[in-house]
Amino acid sequence: MEVREHFYADDPSRGPVDGKSTLDGVDYFFLGNGHIQAAVQVTTAEGATSVGLAVMDPERLRPKRAALTFDPEEGLAATAVSLLDRGRVYAARGGSVRARWLPRSVAPRVEAAWRGGRCRVTELFYCPDDRSARLLRRITVTGPASGTARIRLRTGVGNRTVEVPLALRPGVPKSVVFEYRLVRRGGRTSVAVRAVDAPVPDAGAGTVWAGTARGRFHDPLLDRFFAASKFQLPAAVSASGRLDGGIWQYNLEWVRDQSFIALALAMSGRAALGRTMFVRLLDEFIDARGAAMDSSRFRPWQESELDQNGVLLFALASYVDWTDDRSLIEERWSMIERTADFTLEPGFRHDGSGLLANSREFWERHGAHGILPGLELTHQLYVSMGLAAAARLAGLVGRRRKAEKWARAAAALRDAMLRSPRFSLVEDGMFIKRRGVDGAVQREIVPEAGSTLPREAPLFEPGPHLLDPDTSAVLPVAWEFVDPGGPHARKTLASMETLWNQRWQGGGYGRYNVTSEADSPGPWPFASLFVARAALEAGDAAAARRVLDWLGRVPGARAASWFEFYGPRPVPPYPQVGIIPWTWAEMIFLFIHHLLGVRPSDGALRLRPRLLAGQERMEADLTVRGRRLEFSVRRARGGEEPGFRIGPRRVPWSADGVSIDLPAGTGRIRVRAVIP
Repeated sequence: MEVREHFYADDPSRGPVDGKSTLDGVDYFFLGNGHIQAAVQVTTAEGATSVGLAVMDPERLRPKRAALTFDPEEGLAATAVSLLDRGRVYAARGGSVRARWLPRSVAPRVEAAWRGGRCRVTELFYCPDDRSARLLRRITVTGPASGTARIRLRTGVGNRTVEVPLALRPGVPKSVVFEYRLVRRGGRTSVAVRAVDAPVPDAGAGTVWAGTARGRFHDPLLDRFFAASKFQLPAAVSASGRLDGGIWQYNLEWVRDQSFIALALAMSGRAALGRTMFVRLLDEFIDARGAAMDSSRFRPWQESELDQNGVLLFALASYVDWTDDRSLIEERWSMIERTADFTLEPGFRHDGSGLLANSREFWERHGAHGILPGLELTHQLYVSMGLAAAARLAGLVGRRRKAEKWARAAAALRDAMLRSPRFSLVEDGMFIKRRGVDGAVQREIVPEAGSTLPREAPLFEPGPHLLDPDTSAVLPVAWEFVDPGGPHARKTLASMETLWNQRWQGGGYGRYNVTSEADSPGPWPFASLFVARAALEAGDAAAARRVLDWLGRVPGARAASWFEFYGPRPVPPYPQVGIIPWTWAEMIFLFIHHLLGVRPSDGALRLRPRLLAGQERMEADLTVRGRRLEFSVRRARGGEEPGFRIGPRRVPWSADGVSIDLPAGTGRIRVRAVIP
C-alpha cells in the first residue's frame, strides 16, 4: 500500500501565524447550518488574530489557510473587530478575551467579550436560520459610565473593510450587526460582509433547534460538553451530507466516521441530517461489490477496512431504532444487501476459523508499518454487530432468507471471535488486537525496510514495537458485545492503564502502545472516550469521569472542540492536527446511550441510567421514534427505595433498567428514576 497518501504539503511555518491550527491557548467554536460553516478562533498566540473568523464552504473540504476569509499575507487579521476611539485603535487581546457558548441558548450562540479602551465589547456569533448561507455577528458596545463617546467599529474580509459609526451615551449599550454571506459565481465561492439591520437573533434557527435533544447534567463541564457536541456536530456537515473526517487536517471522508456521526445526529434530534448522510453513504460510498470507501477512495480487495461495512449496517439499524424510518431501508435495500454480503465473500474468510482476514488494522496501519496478514479484533466485532443489525433490518422489510443468513453469519463470527480454541481474539483472559493467519498473536510490528515514513515516529526507535494494548480492544465492552461486568471486560479495561500518560503528563489515553506509534506520541480524545464508555458500562464511573476531567483541561476545552491528539508532530510531511467530528459523536454516545441509558428498539424503549462520580442528578428531553421522552434521574437519598416512575406507575429498581412499550405515534412519555 502506498504510504504517500499519509503525506501533505501544508507547512504551518510558512505564511501568517493564523495558518497554524494548534495555536497557543486556542479554542475553535464551530458554527454552521449546512450552507455556511465558520470557526470562531480565540487564541492567546503571539502574532495570531485573538478573535478571528474563519468562514468556509461546507461543500469543499480544505485546510485552514484555504478558509474563504483567510488572507495569504494577513491570515484572519481583517476579520477582527477594532474600535476607533479618540484617535486610538483598540482590538481584542488574547489573554483578556472571555469566550463561551452562550449558556441556556436553545440554538448555537458564541459569545466573546473584551475591553477596548473606555468601552466594553461583546461579540455574538450565530446562524440566523437553516436555509441561507449566512452568519451574523452582533457587536454590542457599552461606553464609559460618564460622558458620551463617538466611536467607529471596523471589520472586514481580505481587502474589503466595513466601518460603522456609533454614538454612545453613558452606560447604554449599542449594537451593530455584520452579516457574512457566501457568494457563488462562476464556480467560485467568496464571502461578502456588510452591516445589516438585525438587532436581535432571528427566530428561524431557534425553531430548528427547539426539537433537538436537551440535557441538563448539573455539572458545568458536562453541560458544556453535551451542548457543544450537539451544536458542533451538525455544523461540521454540509447540506448534502459531506463531512471532513478531520477539519483542516485530512480533507477526506470515511464511512466509519460518518456512520457514527449520522447516528449521533439522530440521537441528538437532527435525524433529517443523519438521514441525508446515510443516503449519501449508501449511494456514493458503497461500490458495486459492496466495498466501503475510506479516505475518499476505494481500496484493492486485500486492503478493505471491513469494519466500515459493519459500522454502517449497525448505525443504520440503530438509526431506525431511534426514528422508525423504515422508508430509508426500503428505498436503499439493494445497497444495504451489497454492504452486508461483501463481508461474507470467501476471499476474506480465514480457512482455519471462519474469521475475517486482511492486511490492514483499525488505525489504518498496513504492510509498510509492519502489519502482517491476519485477524483484527474490530473487523470481527463490527462485522458481527453489523450482520446482526442487517438481519434485523431484513426482518423489518420482509427479507426472511437474508435475515436468517446474516443472523447465522453474525453468530458464527461472534462465536469464533470469542471461543475459537486457536484463533479467538481473547488471550490470557483479555481481548487482543490481532492474530496472524497461523493463530499466533501478532505482538510486534517492524516497518518495511526502506519505508519513507517519518523517522521521528516511535515506530523507528530501537527496541520492540508492541501492538497491545490498543484502545479498540475495549469496544466489545463499550457496545455490550460481551458482558461489561465479566472477566474479559475487567481484565481488558485494566490493561488500558498502561496507555495513560505513556510519554506525557497531564492525562489521556494514547490510541495504542506508543512503541508502535507511526505518528507522534500523545493522548487521543476519541480513543480516550472509547475507554470512558467501556468503563461506564463496566460500572467504573470514576474512570469515565477521569477522562472527562482530562478533556476539560486540554486546549479546546472551552469550546469543546478537540484536536485529534495532543503532542508534537512532524509537519510536513504529516498534515497539521485538526478537529475530529467523531469525538463529538462519541460524546453524544456517552451522554445519551451510556449515562442516560436510552436504548430504543422496535416497539420498545429500555432505560438503564447511571451517574458519574460526583454527579447527583440529570434531566433530558429527547425525541424517540416520534415521541418526546422526558426523563429525570437522581440518586436515592437516605433510606429511599430506588425505582422508576412511568407516569403514575411505579416499577422496582433493576440493574438491567426498565422496558417501556413504545407504540407508534406522537406524544410525551414521562419517566423519573431514583437510582442507587
